[in-house]
Amino acid sequence: MNGSPGDDVITVLGARTHNLRNVSVTFPKNKIVAFTGVSGSGKTSLAIDTLHAEAQLRYLNGISPFFRQFISSKNRPQFDRLSGLGVTLAVDQRRLNRSERSTLGSITGLNDFLGLLFARMPALGPEAVAHPELRGLTSAYFDRYSMEGRCKRCLGMGATVSPDPDAVITRPDLPLLKGAGAWFDRTNSGEHLALPALAERYGADLELPWRELPEAFRHAVLHGTGDEPVSFRITTRQKKSGSETTVERSVPLKGVLAEITRLHETAGSESARQHYESFMRREVCNACGGTGYGDVARTLRVGGLTYPEVVEKPVEELHAWAGTVEPTLTPMQREVAATFLPDLEKRLRLMTALGLGHLQPLRTAPSMSGGELQRARVTAQLNMDLTGIIFVLDEPSAGLHPADKHPLREILTDLRDAGNTVLLVEHDPELVALADWVVDLGPGAGRQGGTLVASGPPEKVRRVPESVTGAYLAGRGPRVRRPRRREAGAAGHVALVGVDVHNVQLDRVTVPLNTLTCITGVSGSGKSSLLHEALGDGLAATLRGERPAALARIEGAAAVDWVTVVNQDPIGRTPRSCPATYTKAFDLIRKLYAASPRARDRGLTAGAFSFNSPGGRCETCTGYGKRQVDLHFMPDMWVECDVCEGRRFTPEVLAVRYQDRSIDEVLAVTVDEAAEFFTAPRPLVATLDAVRRAGLGYVQLGQAGTELSGGEAQRLKLANAILQGSDGRSRGMVLLDEPATGLHPSDVQRIVDALDVLLEAGNSVVVAEHDLHVAACADWIIDMGPGAGHRGGRVVAEGTPDRIVRGPGVTARFLRPLFEGPTAGD
Repeated sequence: MNGSPGDDVITVLGARTHNLRNVSVTFPKNKIVAFTGVSGSGKTSLAIDTLHAEAQLRYLNGISPFFRQFISSKNRPQFDRLSGLGVTLAVDQRRLNRSERSTLGSITGLNDFLGLLFARMPALGPEAVAHPELRGLTSAYFDRYSMEGRCKRCLGMGATVSPDPDAVITRPDLPLLKGAGAWFDRTNSGEHLALPALAERYGADLELPWRELPEAFRHAVLHGTGDEPVSFRITTRQKKSGSETTVERSVPLKGVLAEITRLHETAGSESARQHYESFMRREVCNACGGTGYGDVARTLRVGGLTYPEVVEKPVEELHAWAGTVEPTLTPMQREVAATFLPDLEKRLRLMTALGLGHLQPLRTAPSMSGGELQRARVTAQLNMDLTGIIFVLDEPSAGLHPADKHPLREILTDLRDAGNTVLLVEHDPELVALADWVVDLGPGAGRQGGTLVASGPPEKVRRVPESVTGAYLAGRGPRVRRPRRREAGAAGHVALVGVDVHNVQLDRVTVPLNTLTCITGVSGSGKSSLLHEALGDGLAATLRGERPAALARIEGAAAVDWVTVVNQDPIGRTPRSCPATYTKAFDLIRKLYAASPRARDRGLTAGAFSFNSPGGRCETCTGYGKRQVDLHFMPDMWVECDVCEGRRFTPEVLAVRYQDRSIDEVLAVTVDEAAEFFTAPRPLVATLDAVRRAGLGYVQLGQAGTELSGGEAQRLKLANAILQGSDGRSRGMVLLDEPATGLHPSDVQRIVDALDVLLEAGNSVVVAEHDLHVAACADWIIDMGPGAGHRGGRVVAEGTPDRIVRGPGVTARFLRPLFEGPTAGD
């Protein structure tokens, strides 16, 4: 495309955001444009952090001069010129909300439509004549977290909680202060400090197992001493002076159960509340029947259903129900419903097409897979009635089985044909081939990327020898290969017995140890439920000596010492978290700086080189390097600190150098560069090597956690798992949900090689994956299905990949072509 920029093209000149190196490119509007390249090549930097970010800033500049004071040139995307840009809507996978209160219905906007339907229809119907109060209904009455809509007894939770002695004392065979219960690991509680005095009163030996202690003592620990005081001493030490102060107290003890109730009721955050609930039992609320909704939502009906009944239905069934509502309405109700009922049906149809039809609107975000959560956010942004919009979609195919991709292709085509521009950040060669235009960046990752490799229609990019993406579009790109390990099960196995979670009900399923096991199946078949809640949570509970919640029992757990789930949740929600801090590499680096002659001369300890604590950080931005600006009715904005200029530390700390680099300069280097820079100590070298093995050599040590994609966050956690599992002294099980998400096909090999590092150290690895090239090289496959939702949740087939391809199921059909030539497992 050689013409001058006009209304039909978008032109970027000299883009330098993040690792982009003066990228200049022109591509057409009203087309599907795919941004491709290896992981870390600069795709997201160009599509989201340059194009979408600049569109947002232009909008802010246009609505109020108030915002301009915060938006200096250094806070804008870096480029020389950008023309042809219009309104953008973006779905960025780096910002996935995993709150327990976030549900499929709230993420997709479905709750808004349903709340409006239930609020307006009764208010206009015959019921409003007999019950005038219905005329004042709002959608808040159908929100279980609002004052109007929640159950008055359980406050919208659907259950009441109370302290559970069995959750407090989980190992009665151990001494109270040596493992009987996690609650007693705390050392700052008055009740805890009184235990020795309490034991003396009742003649209890705290070295004995809990179950062997006197009944009166055990009752006093849990339920208190009534009106009888207990005398004990509390000794505190002053940090600066080192002096000690002892205070004697004589008070009745309320008991651990009462203390848990008090702390739960006064918890200041959701995470704290969940912590205390781990020591409590949940019982279904009798008032609302476990729904969490108030009287209005539970009694009013639309289309024959109450609101709780509606949100408990899978989306595909809800779509069918929405089509039956209009005939049940009065003429006045139909007139009002016509303004939003078609949009509701359209939203439900879109969700079904995107592979979310098996989920209920009340399904919480933490219980959804990364791919499901990503597609839910895509649903929230897509509106087929919009024209002239630039949609920026970050890997919309994430988490989709090959069988589920066709509807997505149709949706993207419909958006384009409606007069919109669709910008895809995408790795899937099939989806890239659908694009009208490809912008390929690279040639490598991080500082080895950031240049334009090719730009043009897919058939042109296929012919560019330097384009890694072009090789895959032409079918000549290398796919992942891996020699299979010894016969699966030779090292033993664990068996999940009586699995019952979401749509998964299994009598028994076995997972071989010291092998790479891949759980496959169409979207919604139960892969994530089996991986996370049955295997992950169940094994963790069993190893703690507790009863698992999602299954009856796990057999063979004694062969595993630890379990870790490597998910796609962010490593942090602020710029303060970064790869260096998450992997603990920064602790080792700070010690190197503190040991330098200049630091010792100035009395600077390792703490002075931390941006997370006072002493050496810039106090204007408290070590963030950025300041958060509250834009009131808009999302908050981060701008560079004008005091430290984003360097995070005081001048005194920045003056200290290690091998001629200041602490902030080290945070700016990539992991690959840091591996060459630091040759000692050994733990630091091992940490950097693990991060590189996980495929993140291109990220900066100090790159904000908020800038990492879900796949990058997952690979950083994989690096920690490699470190944990490489000591050879324990046998762990590492679980990964869709580890190939966010990876270019050429990068998947590195992840598979990293998994083999864990296996060689004696660990076991289980992945839930849609990339069938990964499944083809696994040692063992558990194929779930046969369909999604209530049509899934069963084991269709299990065995080695070459056995699976000869069996039934959708996965076998798509896996079979990979075995027609040389197989991945040879």
